[in-house]
Amino acid sequence: MRVRNKPWAKDYVADHPERLVEEPEPLKGNWQSRFPKEQPLYVEIGTGKGQFIVEMAKAHPDRNFIGIEIQFSVIAAALKKVVASELTNIQLVHTDGEAVNTFFAAGEVAGLYLNFSDPWPKSRHAKRRLTSPVFLAHYADVLQPKGEIQFKTDNRGLFEYSLGSLNNFGLVFDGVWLDLHAATDGVEDIQTEYEQKFSAKGPIYQVIAHFPTA
Repeated sequence: MRVRNKPWAKDYVADHPERLVEEPEPLKGNWQSRFPKEQPLYVEIGTGKGQFIVEMAKAHPDRNFIGIEIQFSVIAAALKKVVASELTNIQLVHTDGEAVNTFFAAGEVAGLYLNFSDPWPKSRHAKRRLTSPVFLAHYADVLQPKGEIQFKTDNRGLFEYSLGSLNNFGLVFDGVWLDLHAATDGVEDIQTEYEQKFSAKGPIYQVIAHFPTA
């Protein structure tokens, strides 16, 4: 995805170190120090422009949220939303979400959100998908027992791959939706910017699953 450079982004990020972390490794095992209250920690990998995580933080003031984004201009846009919200239960991290186990400790994370991640459609790139076994192993390292992974996409191929990958890794499925927006079971559906823009073109797929406990 090509992202336009935003001339204001560098200065804006520099002005808000209390909201955005650029070197996450030193905080491993101590992320609660970034929040005024110690609460269950939920992480979105690929937070985009921040709509989902801001709305989740509004809906769940009893949770702390961290949004991870690699694109600097994109996370700067998310930072604007977070600052404007005045919510104290959100932090942003400018980094690659590939190796979350290098900056979260074992059992530090209560739940993970993977929203509309890159499908990497070519077979040779399958290991780059956020639901590949490489990534699932990292999630298993940092999630609490029964901590959930919520995965959402509009890409049927990625969804089918992800169902197989999660199943083969031994995860337990808590719910599978083949058309999330048509669901009538009361499932929470806080939408991303991308989701609002493109959901009219086809169904949104979702799976919620957790690693089995010993």
